Amino acid sequence: MVARIGRWFIQRTRDFFYAAGFLIQVLKASIFFGRDSRIAYRVLTMQILFPGVGALTVVAVLAVSLGAVIIIQGLSLLPQFGQGQLIYTILITVITRELGPILTAFIIIARSGTAIATELGNMVVSHEIEAYVSVGINPISYLVVPRFLGVTASLLLLNLYFNIFGLMGSYFVTQLIHPIQLTEYFRSLLVSLSTADILSSLLKSLVFGIIISTVSTYNGFRVEGASTEIPQAVIKAVGQSFVLCILADAVITLIYYVR
Repeated sequence: MVARIGRWFIQRTRDFFYAAGFLIQVLKASIFFGRDSRIAYRVLTMQILFPGVGALTVVAVLAVSLGAVIIIQGLSLLPQFGQGQLIYTILITVITRELGPILTAFIIIARSGTAIATELGNMVVSHEIEAYVSVGINPISYLVVPRFLGVTASLLLLNLYFNIFGLMGSYFVTQLIHPIQLTEYFRSLLVSLSTADILSSLLKSLVFGIIISTVSTYNGFRVEGASTEIPQAVIKAVGQSFVLCILADAVITLIYYVR
């Protein structure tokens, strides 16, 4: 049992350092992305459009529904305790600072994380990666960096999109059930919104984008040659992305409250 635990610990430590080295290589290649004419800018564009544009409808419905529920429930319960104005602070906290970044990250994991791991895994099995290396093309620069930058940028944009629909779009839905004056709503919302809230939300999106793109590409490249390994790589990519995003969210939130 002790030997088994020791082997497990050694393997996990080795995997951690491999992943850390992989991330360092990706970051280095990202710095020189614009200088390499061989980089496929079309891939970068598609990696921004696929997770971003494709998820607009889901994000909009989710954000509007969540914002409307918070407003309706808050306006029904908070005035009973003389704390009606807290609804705006709750909206900012729940949508902008907490659920906006993490829910958009989950959507990106389900859409892009699985697709990236599957695509790269298939390229390993079909020996396309070896073909790139044989002609002098760096797979990190050509395949990973566009996905790394694309997923991160898409997550940032989707988070802003989520906030707009969650904070503003939900207002018009709420008008059908519990009318609120437009000027009062937006004035109170802007008073409750601070720079720290915006920075915290953007930081989470940036960190989540780095995690999802790195984990997905790393697990896709770890496929060794059998097509049966691809579903396992996808499952690992999804599971690890979920766990790491939740942990990162908890750490950033903790830093926000103890600053």
